[in-house]
Amino acid sequence: MTGASTPALLPPTLRGPLGVIAALSVLVVVAIGALYAGHSLPGRVDRWFVEPTADSVGPPLRHVALAADFLGEPAGAALLVVAVVTGCLLLRWRRAAVLVVAGPGLAVVTATLLKPLVGRTIHGPDNLSYPSGHTAFLTAFALVAALLVTGRRGLGRAAGTALVLAAAAVAGGAMGWAQVALGAHYPTDVLGGWCTALAVVPVTAWLVDRTADRRACRPADRTADAGAGEHR
Repeated sequence: MTGASTPALLPPTLRGPLGVIAALSVLVVVAIGALYAGHSLPGRVDRWFVEPTADSVGPPLRHVALAADFLGEPAGAALLVVAVVTGCLLLRWRRAAVLVVAGPGLAVVTATLLKPLVGRTIHGPDNLSYPSGHTAFLTAFALVAALLVTGRRGLGRAAGTALVLAAAAVAGGAMGWAQVALGAHYPTDVLGGWCTALAVVPVTAWLVDRTADRRACRPADRTADAGAGEHR
């Protein structure tokens, strides 16, 4: 598959909507982080939902929450990423394979770097909680998957944006519920993790596209230069 025929990871029709969403998400992450910096107790918004405890839910919902939580753990995350990367390589869509690794990976790295900067804790001074890395990972993974489907199917702006946001909402909502139910995060931690993914993935997809397109153009440029030299 040539670079010219490879669908963009971030289709041009989605750059505007997702760019706006990414910018708004950055503002939300910063605002919540500033509001709860150094805190160790749930805020007013958190109390609207539920104050996280170790036994917020019991069986069978607890088993569901633990299963969702596993997908954000290193082993579970690796299984998801390896499965989709394998599919991308079988389809010879190498830039997609790069995004499957880079998108969720950078979302988790960003969340990890933000935690000590914000300094919010839960259940002890050593448990940094904002933003939720588990929520950032699964949301980012779902966003990447939705972008790949949008590109392969050639969906328009409305359908593509709806699919991407729906995937992010379902994945982020499921993981966010699990994190709060298991007492690992406050609801605002989850919102911060969700917005972290929304901010990171579109930018990462755009950068991977630009890098792949430039690399694809280099052989063509060299061929054109060689042809011009032969006719001198």
